[in-house]
Amino acid sequence: MQEERTNLTNQLLIAMPTLEDPNFSHSVTYVCEDNDDGVMGITVNRPLDLNLGDIFDHMKITCTDPEVRARPVFMGGPIDLERGFVLHAPHGGWDSTLEVTDRIGLTTSKDILQALADGAGPSRVIVALGYSGWSREQMDSEMAENSWLNVEATEEILFEQPVEERWTTAARQLGIDINLLSGEAGHA
Repeated sequence: MQEERTNLTNQLLIAMPTLEDPNFSHSVTYVCEDNDDGVMGITVNRPLDLNLGDIFDHMKITCTDPEVRARPVFMGGPIDLERGFVLHAPHGGWDSTLEVTDRIGLTTSKDILQALADGAGPSRVIVALGYSGWSREQMDSEMAENSWLNVEATEEILFEQPVEERWTTAARQLGIDINLLSGEAGHA
């Protein structure tokens, strides 16, 4: 009998303190899609040394609003680092959007960046380069090894929580002080 696995879509993957992979140590990753092909998400607590203005300049998009230009850009994960992803709410009608929930979308088309530059984009956004991905077997194995905790995502954690607090706040949703966890099994 095969054990029923949890679909991780719209969940936050919270790296356990013992996860030493430099790509994911102390990370929080929002899962955008979980199916038989694997799991795909955007890491939401790894700002790069880039801002949205740098992306606009590179793509030759004009934006004069200093607040919009100053928004951070995140490392969404180690895969396809040249590709941009915009995680946002509400999801709206962009050219290439994966509707994760009835409110949250992940868009990869340039039209959303142009809208942000024009002050007409979605109100809540995370702009990221790259994404995080696992084969179904790899994710099942990492979950079984207790590399990750998972909890349902909230827009507050994704878009409002200060970046440096997302890891501990996400774990607190489970009633856990993640700083007190260790990977050691208890022995009496």
